[in-house]
Amino acid sequence: MYGLARCAGPMSYALSAEAAEFYESTFVPALFDSMARRAVGAAGLTPGRAVLDVACGTGAVARAASSVVGPTGTVVGVDRNPAMLAVARRLRPDLRWLEGDACALPFAAGTFDVAISQAGLMFFGDPVAALRELGRVAGRVVVQVPGRLSESAGYRALAEVVSRHAGPATGDLLSVYFSAGSPAFLADLMDQAGLLVDRFETWTGATRLDSLDTFLAVELLPFGALEPDVHDRIVADCRTALASFVSPTGAVAAPIEVQLVTARALPGARAGGPVGMLSG
Repeated sequence: MYGLARCAGPMSYALSAEAAEFYESTFVPALFDSMARRAVGAAGLTPGRAVLDVACGTGAVARAASSVVGPTGTVVGVDRNPAMLAVARRLRPDLRWLEGDACALPFAAGTFDVAISQAGLMFFGDPVAALRELGRVAGRVVVQVPGRLSESAGYRALAEVVSRHAGPATGDLLSVYFSAGSPAFLADLMDQAGLLVDRFETWTGATRLDSLDTFLAVELLPFGALEPDVHDRIVADCRTALASFVSPTGAVAAPIEVQLVTARALPGARAGGPVGMLSG
């Protein structure tokens, strides 16, 4: 679930070109496509609207938004990871992709109708500043993040196995992905950013992959070069710990809680910030 270098700060996970391609071909259809459709549905888009996808990765949300706003609409994706953006450009060269910082978006206030950020907030160096920027450049803000690790059974089991064999510090790296998943924490961030929450939804999705081996190849990617014996112990332990999420055919469906927030900037909160243009 990692590899998404988002907002300047301590939590940056940069993928190589090969890893970004693997991410798009494997993990996006496993989970992020379904999440993207949900986020775009919550945004209330119509043809002709202007949409900004912040922390766009390989462009799952942008592609879903484009199918709704159509040729008369505008879709722009922003991310800090060049490898992710290269995949996004290859898949949809007709959309605009920019390398940039979520905490300093290069657009004038009110440039977009909707700004959407999926699975990026927990990686932003300053999440309040990033949310404030989303509210500055768009009339509506949609934020979707993984929920609580405690309520995401498949990932909770994986985190316990990783911590047991690779140490708590390595296990904490997986926990970071769920670090923005508390409803109270999200509500506080929105309030600090001057955003008025219109809707807060908690739902349960699932990461669906063809085998446990594929699931582990994706989820262990951010840990880099684990010692071979540690990696082997994690994989062996997971065959037992994650057995209840594996079907008779070998396919995996790992439950994950998701938080989806729709908000808008409070009056007077959209002034200031960088000035930019869609053209160029």
